[in-house]
Amino acid sequence: MPHRMTNDEFYTYLVAEYNKPYVGWDMSYLKGRRVDLHTESRWDYTATVLAAMQTAESMLDMGTGGGERLASLASMRPLPAKTYATEGYVPNIAVARQRLEPLGVTVVAIDDDQHLPFADEQFVLVINRHASYDPHEVLRIIKSGQRFITQQVGDQTNRKLHELFGYEPKETFYPGVEQKIAWNLAYAVRELQDTGWQIFEQEEEFFITRYYDVGAIVYYLKAIPWEIPDFSVEKYFDKLLEIDQLIERDGYVDVLFHQFFIVTQKA
Repeated sequence: MPHRMTNDEFYTYLVAEYNKPYVGWDMSYLKGRRVDLHTESRWDYTATVLAAMQTAESMLDMGTGGGERLASLASMRPLPAKTYATEGYVPNIAVARQRLEPLGVTVVAIDDDQHLPFADEQFVLVINRHASYDPHEVLRIIKSGQRFITQQVGDQTNRKLHELFGYEPKETFYPGVEQKIAWNLAYAVRELQDTGWQIFEQEEEFFITRYYDVGAIVYYLKAIPWEIPDFSVEKYFDKLLEIDQLIERDGYVDVLFHQFFIVTQKA
């Protein structure tokens, strides 16, 4: 980002970043401006899914986004004959259909994780990368003895951004539960086990995402609107100025990313 801009020029620059087109889950526009300082993961989601696909005649990809990752899997190994994908974020649905339907995938729009439009025990394999799920509903739609593979974003992710913008995320509560829920490996494993799942693999990790300019943060928050739901350049302009000064002083802003991985099987 150019330095020594006037406030008006800076505002115009940030609005342009906010208005940049964004499709699916493609963050390639931020290459070199937003970097994960992450040398080697403790697991390999792709390799685990590819191995499970070998013996699966049916599969569901939950929260497929724009279908980028499922299409990538298809380029490495033929998809199961009956492959479905769900997506709840409206801007992604048409993108996913355009990308996946030529590959034989049925893309289903959903708005409720607790009521999926599938039959009991319809799938041999269910996969989920960074999408919400209801453990009871996944248990219902998967065949006995088959596996659910998920990689989730934990609740420590982007806490630094929340602090910088003075935003307090709403606490997560479940019906009948009075205390705040921590979305982490321990909670997710306990919830799955209480639902009747058998846990085969579990891992958790934390790493840094480094932002080298404030425009990259603006683009990211526009692309992920649930992170700070009321985000706009106008509303948070003073905070964006402060973050820009912080980056100019230090060269970057580091933000913690938290994720975990579970492989579980229906008894």
